Amino acid sequence: MTADILGVMARPPAGLCDSCRHQRVVHNTRGSMFSLCERSRRDPAYPRYPRLPVVECPGHEAHRPEVSER
Repeated sequence: MTADILGVMARPPAGLCDSCRHQRVVHNTRGSMFSLCERSRRDPAYPRYPRLPVVECPGHEAHRPEVSER
């Protein structure tokens, strides 16, 4: 089922942030979602809530694949 069928708004793509290990999706009490850049906590050159979609970012670091234990 898609978000439209369920009556829930889908989050628009955040560009590079969606694949970055520094992204944290923040929800507010009214149901909105925001893309928070955790890198902004240590480096003021990065905006806390960047304009989306982000198409280039010098601080982008891809998510590391999960390693499963056997």
